[in-house]
Amino acid sequence: MKWGNFTPVHFASLAIGALIILAIFLILRKRSQTVQTAVLGVLSFAGIAAIIYNMLPPNNVLQNLPLQLCSLNAMLLPIVVFTKNKTLGNLLLAWCLGAICALILNNECVNMDIFGLDFAFYYYPHLMECGIPILLFALGHIKKDPKCILSSLVISLAAYTVIHFINLWINDYAAANDLGFSVNYMFSMQPNNPLSDLLYSLVPYKYFYMLLYFPLIAVYLAIVYLPDMIRSKKAGEAGKK
Repeated sequence: MKWGNFTPVHFASLAIGALIILAIFLILRKRSQTVQTAVLGVLSFAGIAAIIYNMLPPNNVLQNLPLQLCSLNAMLLPIVVFTKNKTLGNLLLAWCLGAICALILNNECVNMDIFGLDFAFYYYPHLMECGIPILLFALGHIKKDPKCILSSLVISLAAYTVIHFINLWINDYAAANDLGFSVNYMFSMQPNNPLSDLLYSLVPYKYFYMLLYFPLIAVYLAIVYLPDMIRSKKAGEAGKK
């Protein structure tokens, strides 16, 4: 059975994913933080497993390096679960949006068999990469901090810029050696879904067109942190009385 894009199977997978995250929350919410950390810690390695799976032969290693946003998320996730680092935790709250988009705008994976290994190593890691950061905040392991909005945007921009130059280097190397492939990590070289197609139509230049995502991310983060900013403002006003 094919996954499809905006098909009944695709919609069902999104609904099931949301229920899985909700079920994990309901199961863990009355457990000790030690148990919660242990469970989330085990689940957080799903992305690492997917990175290893994607780099195994006969896959081309250079085409499957962990340089997509979701791969960066996957590598940070166990660190954040076990260290409770506030800055990185808030960063993953931004990066989990990429995992959500990967599940919804799944253009490159529409022909995956939902009972196959390729689907399992795509769907479940992305589900954990969007769900676990949310669970860490919902279960009180990390606190949202509006002051981290700037650091999240700066770190994201820095990572995107570095990876763009890695794209250029790998593509130059592949072309010089007639390897017959190119890479597009973090999609800095060309668009890959309807939204990035739209952004590219506005700014038809590799690297620069993806910068239009950052105002959208800033709006998303402003919405996410709005309740916290309102509470902080009210607390400040109450303290002055």
